[in-house]
Amino acid sequence: MANVSAYATQNKNADLKPFDIERREVKDDDVQIEIEYCGVCHSDIHVARNDWGNTEYPVVPGHEIVGRVTEVGSNVAHFNEGDLVGVGCMVDSCQTCASCKEDLEQYCENGAVMTYNGPDEHLGGHTFGGYSERMVVDKEFVLNIPENIDTKAAAPLLCAGITTWSPLSHWNVGKGDKVGIIGLGGLGHMGVKFADALGAEVVMITRSPEKADDAKRLGADDVLISTDDEQIKEHTGSFDFLLNTIPVGHDMNPYVKLLRRDGTMVLVGAIELLDKLHGGGLIMGRKRIAGSVIGGIKETQEMLDFCGEHNITCDVEMIDIQNINEAYERVVNADVKYRFVIDMKSLKS
Repeated sequence: MANVSAYATQNKNADLKPFDIERREVKDDDVQIEIEYCGVCHSDIHVARNDWGNTEYPVVPGHEIVGRVTEVGSNVAHFNEGDLVGVGCMVDSCQTCASCKEDLEQYCENGAVMTYNGPDEHLGGHTFGGYSERMVVDKEFVLNIPENIDTKAAAPLLCAGITTWSPLSHWNVGKGDKVGIIGLGGLGHMGVKFADALGAEVVMITRSPEKADDAKRLGADDVLISTDDEQIKEHTGSFDFLLNTIPVGHDMNPYVKLLRRDGTMVLVGAIELLDKLHGGGLIMGRKRIAGSVIGGIKETQEMLDFCGEHNITCDVEMIDIQNINEAYERVVNADVKYRFVIDMKSLKS
């Protein structure tokens, strides 16, 4: 085992502060990574503050991780020292259940091991994430990052990117489809970029007229202000697909109206109770509401390769690790365009 510098919180009311953790020695199937950048996800905040009621303390958050390989185990053939790699939300799964065999480790029927706050079968206790100088990960959960894209802006692709890519890919969104992206935040801005690159007609759906110019800069063809009844009426029954990134409970009935017959709305943001939904809106049009969460390792690599081909990254604001508590408050107040990324070199300063 090796001591590693990190940032952690000790309870739901405490700030994140410097904290030393232990990482396992590199085993035959392992890859050791020196972390260069780590994105800040709203899930980091939920876990740090025990919003979901299952937090194990101390917590070292971070599951949007980019760095360089510094050592590999004897069974590792596809990664070499110096490779640019990433780690997302998972670091292990059973690899034997039906979901894992279909490259859907995120739905592992025995429970995927999350990058932080998951059971650590190697050292005991729970896993620690990317707000740290390095980590050791099973080779099956390490991803190649294209060298041609902006490395720091690639970090949030490992969560925000794959969370929006996976439903667009699964529902075969592409040319000829009219796609609405609901909510322009860390997830929504990636949804716009991906849907545009896939060739769809992209409409940004937001309550905030001031976001229109930025939405079009990101690739939206049009902007629909969801509080404008006339605009809602104009677009009613016209969308093939809606990607709903709103992170809190809300009224989905107005959005259901926007779907054409056999249209689908996928939820990726609201992990909580939703307002009452009128069944008639679904029945009259054979419409569907579905949910989606990240993607498997194979799909995540496909997403990264697509980003390399199309030069797609997240819009980020860089911070030092010493500013993480301020960044958390800004995320909660939606004061970031569109994702914070920590320069992990600051951990050594």
